[in-house]
Amino acid sequence: MALPIVTARLDKSRYTPGEPMLLTVVYGVAEGQPLTVTVVVTDQAGRRSAPTTVTPTFEPTTLTVTVSDSAGRAWTRLSDDGSVTVHRAVA
Repeated sequence: MALPIVTARLDKSRYTPGEPMLLTVVYGVAEGQPLTVTVVVTDQAGRRSAPTTVTPTFEPTTLTVTVSDSAGRAWTRLSDDGSVTVHRAVA
């Protein structure tokens, strides 16, 4: 069985309150297996962000990626082409 792949990145390393954040996720799932990814950002002092969970869910031939975090931000999907998805929230 091949392993699933995923990478996630924010468009910046630091945000001020009220600033838009863009999260880009590149994903692929081998052999129809679901996956969940949790992203936590850590700064040089060891402080950690609230976790953001990305959960692709299966439909017959496509994946749908949803994003949520423990801070309760509303993440909006801007695009998803089946292997790259971009979501936006406000810091």
